[in-house]
Amino acid sequence: MKRVITVSVINQSGVLNRVTGLLMKRQFNIESITVGHSEQQNISKMTFVVNVEDEVKLEQLIKQLSKQIDVLKVNDITEKSIVLRELALVKVVSPANLRLEMNAIVEPFRPQIIDTSKNVVTYQVVGHPDKIDAFIELIRPYGIKELTRTGVTATVRESQPSDTPQLSILK
Repeated sequence: MKRVITVSVINQSGVLNRVTGLLMKRQFNIESITVGHSEQQNISKMTFVVNVEDEVKLEQLIKQLSKQIDVLKVNDITEKSIVLRELALVKVVSPANLRLEMNAIVEPFRPQIIDTSKNVVTYQVVGHPDKIDAFIELIRPYGIKELTRTGVTATVRESQPSDTPQLSILK
C-alpha cells in the first residue's frame, strides 16, 4: 500500500543520501521524492511516497528513519487529511492548425502554457498525481515530445475530520 512519509531534517550535505540509502537497504521502493527548504532556517522537508506491504514494515521504517543522524521528525501522513500536489512540464507536438482543439480539450485541467514555438507547446500542470496522469493520457495522442514531473509534495490540512460523531441540533 502506498504511504506518504514526511521527514524533517537538518539541511546538511549527505542527509538525502543517508535517508535514501536506508530505504534502499530495507528494500523500499521510492515512488516519489521531493526535498526543499521548510519554514525554519537550515531545516528541509522530504516527502516520500513508498510502497509498504504491512503495518510492521511501516513501523520499522519510521523507527529506522527516526534514528538517523540529522533527522528531526518523521510522520506518516497517509491517513490524515492532506493536500497533495505535483507539477509536470509537458512538451506537446502542436501544429498551428491543432492548437485551438488542444487548448479546448485540456482547458478543464487549467494548465498554463509556459513556452510555445512553431510546432511545440509546453504546458505546466499542477495538481494531484491522478490529475497529472489524466492530463498526460488525454494529450498523449497529439504526441508528447518531453515530459518532466517533480514528484509529490504534501502537507497536513489544518482542519482534520473528527473521529468521534458529534451531535448537532442543525440536522
